[in-house]
Amino acid sequence: MSFKARVAAFLSLALTVIIGVNHRVHAQTVDSRYAQMAPVAEYLEPDAESEIALARSAAPGAISRDATVLVLKRSGYEVAQQGKNGFVCLVERAWMGPLDGAEFWNPKLRGAICFNPPAARSVLPITFKRTEFALAGLTKPQMSARLTEAVARKELPVLEAGSMSYMMAKGSYLGDAVAHWHPHLMFYGRRSDGSEWGADAENSPVFLNPQFQGAPEPLTTYIMVVPNWSDGSPAPLHDH
Repeated sequence: MSFKARVAAFLSLALTVIIGVNHRVHAQTVDSRYAQMAPVAEYLEPDAESEIALARSAAPGAISRDATVLVLKRSGYEVAQQGKNGFVCLVERAWMGPLDGAEFWNPKLRGAICFNPPAARSVLPITFKRTEFALAGLTKPQMSARLTEAVARKELPVLEAGSMSYMMAKGSYLGDAVAHWHPHLMFYGRRSDGSEWGADAENSPVFLNPQFQGAPEPLTTYIMVVPNWSDGSPAPLHDH
């Protein structure tokens, strides 16, 4: 079976759990474990250097070495290292997944991501907003309501053309059902069912990520799996 075909077959089962998405097979068990937010301390890394290293590993070194790096503190994300190429790297937590995701409050989830300059300006603010609400102790219904208000009041930037991000870190943990999953790129577009991108079509390498489908934020995320980790080493497909 070709690499592309193997990706398509695998994603038909696993894509719905990327970044904490609800894996239906395990939903009942996961729901009971992550029904509410854990203590804030469980979402924080005691070693800032480790979080910086994981964040940088989201993209190839030629990109991430000159990127701005953020780390999560009790008050939100803070600049740990200032960059100069416009890219921003950080480690996302589970609340960046779908609001109905079973692992939305999984404190173990760590998703290293590097936003390109357009995404850093127009997508990253969503991460800041969700993180602000999560650290303030909002429930998922409250967060959804506040996000809806933020969109209505135009508190979030308009999505910029060309927005994308790298998620190619070996050390990311994207949920109990998929663990480290696969290195991939993410592209952001206006709210869509994905058909205009050919997402999920037979033999298409583009897959619709349900991260923001049905969420208040008016955008859609597309995924393209890549064969190597950010350090260039191969990342063979695995089974779950």
